[in-house]
Amino acid sequence: MDAKISNFFDSVGNFFSGGDSIPWCDSDIVVGCEREVAEAEKESSDERKSECLLRLSWALVHSKRPEDVQRGIAMLEGSLASTSNPLQMREKMYLLAVGFYRGGDYSRSRQLADRCLEIAPDWRQAINLKKAIEDRIKKDGVIGIGIAATALGAVGILAGGLAAALSRKK
Repeated sequence: MDAKISNFFDSVGNFFSGGDSIPWCDSDIVVGCEREVAEAEKESSDERKSECLLRLSWALVHSKRPEDVQRGIAMLEGSLASTSNPLQMREKMYLLAVGFYRGGDYSRSRQLADRCLEIAPDWRQAINLKKAIEDRIKKDGVIGIGIAATALGAVGILAGGLAAALSRKK
């Protein structure tokens, strides 16, 4: 019985927290990637700098800090136009989709995930991201409906109370 109760509370927690399978990144990883980019700027080839910047972008959009996520989105959007390699293009679009997902812009995230799946229909990461986006949209819709129903119920009770009070006065 305790296991059933624990599973219930876990599923409720996942429902409200958005329990998805997209990894999070700690700030120490972001700092390590920033150091790696700084070192690559001094002494490495353009290819190495590009790899380091992509790792930093990954860390930023997976960060728990919203300002890091926004910085990662800005970096990726700025570099997307100059990307000619199709594999890097797909990777950057995926990371942008993750960033928009983390930032709560689910429609843009879904558009980018769809574009990734057009390029690589069986890409497991993009499939999982799209499922997480769709689950989140459904959950937000259910929560929104619940909030609206609660608000309408409260208004109805208040209106009923006022009507009863006014009818007693007459």
